[in-house]
Amino acid sequence: MEIIGYIASLFIGISLGLIGGGGSILTVPILVYLFDVNPKLATTYSLFIVGLTAAFGAIRHYNMGNIKVKSAMYFAIPSLITLLLVRKIILLRIPELIPIGSSYTVNRGLLIMVLFAILMVLASYSMIKKQNFVNTLSQIKPIQLMFIGAAVGIITGFLGAGGGFLIIPALLFFAKMQMKQAVGTSLLIIAFNSLLGFAGDVLNGVEIDYMFLLTIAFIAGIGIFIGTYLSKKMDGAQLKPIFGWFVLVMGIYIIAKELFL
Repeated sequence: MEIIGYIASLFIGISLGLIGGGGSILTVPILVYLFDVNPKLATTYSLFIVGLTAAFGAIRHYNMGNIKVKSAMYFAIPSLITLLLVRKIILLRIPELIPIGSSYTVNRGLLIMVLFAILMVLASYSMIKKQNFVNTLSQIKPIQLMFIGAAVGIITGFLGAGGGFLIIPALLFFAKMQMKQAVGTSLLIIAFNSLLGFAGDVLNGVEIDYMFLLTIAFIAGIGIFIGTYLSKKMDGAQLKPIFGWFVLVMGIYIIAKELFL
């Protein structure tokens, strides 16, 4: 299973390079099911892997002129604040066994995976649905960017997901970006949030297997160079629905496995 996991890690980067998101949607299931990592620890590992991989991609896109730093900061700063609040205050206070009513309890790991699977299903809809983005706004809308950024920070904090499927539409609609600019700027935001969120976990005393993490991040890094190269040759918008169907199937599988199998 680990060999399959290493191969699958390549697609974390390919997805980020091609469509500016989706990497974390793959990372947590890969870590949990192929490498047998505890779900809560997997969210921490995901922050590092996705963050470092996105940083590589952001550098490539910056060199291609595809990053709008001002819009990225409108989005990233409130996102980082909510992310750190969730991981430093809320997540640490969630018990291993969560009572539901008077006679039932739910394992925290199961809850994380089911919530993550629901996120995958919702993300798949936004990927599969045909969207014709037309930038008709006369100016950047910072309030909307900040609001969505805060929401993405909550998602990233709980689940270790970068939130690219929310970031891309926000940048297209509220920051007047073209698709390639939205992809590059999304990678910068994901890198900023994820790496600082990971640093917060390290400061909170989470034990990290750095050799394992760097190995996965290195493979995903190769993937993002492949994805960035392919983005010059292929239209990421055309590939998004295909990836969306894959994410939908994975989400349904995780729900079925955790709740019924």
